[in-house]
Amino acid sequence: MGVSKAQIKQVRSLQLKKFRDELGLFVAEGDKCVEELQKGFGLLSLYREGGNATHTEIAQMSGLQTPQGTIGVFRKRPEDTALPAGEGLVLALDGVQNPGNLGTIIRTCDWFGVHDIVCSRDTADCYNPKVVQATMGALVRVRVHYADLPAWLEELRIKNNESKIYGTLLDGEDMYEVLQSERRSGSKAVIPQSGHTAQRSVIIMGNEGNGISEEVRRYITHPIRIPSYPEDAETSESLNVSIATAIVLAEMRRVDS
Repeated sequence: MGVSKAQIKQVRSLQLKKFRDELGLFVAEGDKCVEELQKGFGLLSLYREGGNATHTEIAQMSGLQTPQGTIGVFRKRPEDTALPAGEGLVLALDGVQNPGNLGTIIRTCDWFGVHDIVCSRDTADCYNPKVVQATMGALVRVRVHYADLPAWLEELRIKNNESKIYGTLLDGEDMYEVLQSERRSGSKAVIPQSGHTAQRSVIIMGNEGNGISEEVRRYITHPIRIPSYPEDAETSESLNVSIATAIVLAEMRRVDS
């Protein structure tokens, strides 16, 4: 039994956010990605080349230039209105719009044990197929929330004025010096392990071209930058946001170890 035209049409439609939202579904491709996502998402349909689908049918449903032979259609998580509160480290994204960047950031958060990302509403959709592919299944363990970012930061400040809000700015202080200074003073950036008491810590990363918006910037308590090496040498204007996120998270975890 082949794949019907209606099924092909539905799977193809999930390339667009409008239909992902209407149907509450998203699509993933490739054995590894599909296998990982089944650990945390409901699988609605599975199509495999040589199994229940032909090469042509897979190609018609695929959003990739080179189809990987396996396509899974998953149910999205119910929208999580309970934004992260309490202890630990949260990443906030202010207008990160490139799907590949967002997918890599989610995968990086998974690696460094950051389980919540709060995104401004103009950040890329985490269920965009390009994002899903780049996460390689990390969406199972990382919760992505969409919110009015300034309003969430204001609420966080009201609830806990000891929260540390780190923001990456070109005119910020040397990240390594800031975090080492906190370590020497005994004030760790984050203590996520159970049994410890810690304030909420947030790292804000900004838009690929414009950085962190003025509305969000005013909530930053710890402006930081990743210094180039050597600092007085001519170099690129800035780092890719996903690379910068990885560097900041790695240093955060290192000083808190």
